[in-house]
Amino acid sequence: MTERAPAFPPLMTGHAIDAGIDPFEKACAMAALGCDAGLIVYAPGVDRLKAALVMAPEVPLEQAMAMLPACGIGFQNALGALAPPEVAVHLEWAGGLRVNGAACGRLRVAAGGSDPGALPGWLVVGLDLPLMLVGLAPGETPDRTALYEEGCAEVDPVDLLEAWARHTLVWITRWDEDGARALHGQWRGLAHGIGEEIDIDAETGTFLGVDEHFGMLFRRGDDTRLIPLSTVLETSA
Repeated sequence: MTERAPAFPPLMTGHAIDAGIDPFEKACAMAALGCDAGLIVYAPGVDRLKAALVMAPEVPLEQAMAMLPACGIGFQNALGALAPPEVAVHLEWAGGLRVNGAACGRLRVAAGGSDPGALPGWLVVGLDLPLMLVGLAPGETPDRTALYEEGCAEVDPVDLLEAWARHTLVWITRWDEDGARALHGQWRGLAHGIGEEIDIDAETGTFLGVDEHFGMLFRRGDDTRLIPLSTVLETSA
């Protein structure tokens, strides 16, 4: 990451940490101690862009999980504004990011509670994006890539972090003011794997789509069940 400190939109503030510290874990620790919502913890890095956004949802956890797809749409919008037009970004249900069809980093999420029907207190979404392949030759792992391998070598990581914050804030505001309909419509156009066979929880089935809270509709044989999005929550250290 360049030396320039990122400039974030109103309601968001930055907190830089040393490169050896995980911004996601640091943000979770700060959220648990009561830091303000809108804090973005980020770490400089030559080969990766790592950052995490702290939020304070005022709705139960299962509804608040919409912040994961909101952050994903924000990332797609941000990279779409900075990358060449032929670069395609898609979003996996559990937070994985795909650039030009190959896995390219992920979003991860943790919260201050695990009860789907209770206010979580805090929620953190982390971004972990490889900028370049380390120890691998181009084409050696065709289903895994890095940003600079996909024609994005001119994308400045600080610009991308700033844009992610701006676009994510737009989608959070739309969700807060208008509900989940617009978020759903945008996410479905970017979702990876709907209608296809996937493996989840050691089972193979068809990803049919999502419910109003982005829970996965998963069909295996004649059985269709709902997998809540809150099942992808990580436990912070």
